[in-house]
Amino acid sequence: MTTTAPPALAATCPASTTCATTVTFTVNAPDGLTINVPDGPVSIGSGAPGAPISGALGPVTVSDQRAALTATWEATVSAASGGFTTGGGTPAETVPNTAILYWSGSGTYTGGIPADFSPGQATAGDAQSLDVSRTAFSKTSGSGNNSATWDPTIVVNVPAQAVAGTYTGTVNHSVA
Repeated sequence: MTTTAPPALAATCPASTTCATTVTFTVNAPDGLTINVPDGPVSIGSGAPGAPISGALGPVTVSDQRAALTATWEATVSAASGGFTTGGGTPAETVPNTAILYWSGSGTYTGGIPADFSPGQATAGDAQSLDVSRTAFSKTSGSGNNSATWDPTIVVNVPAQAVAGTYTGTVNHSVA
């Protein structure tokens, strides 16, 4: 014969009084902080030597699923070293990263708890070269889960001495 013991009592309280039980639970944050960028290659157009070429990179989305009390983040952008090259990558076949500009645009809040989001470069006049790491977008205050999306524009100031060809380079985004 098997017997089952009754659950232990946390407290014994006299009649007509309140008897409290502490309850706990855990909120999990399984996905953390992530960034999604467009699949490449992405063509932003064509143009002549000495003229600018610009186009949209495609949507970049940061998802913050950390459920943090202070849920701020900063997305950064830079270009890989070596610039954008064609052919053998000689000086005439290279557009340096100082000639590659980025502007994030205003972006949109796409989910979670509303918060203060800040574009790194809200307008074309704010565009910055990708020769060093730049702030692309950030969340400056708030708590809980959230996400934001922006569609940055890449502007290439093609050098006058650039030769004809399809130039390839890498734009890197990260979030922390």
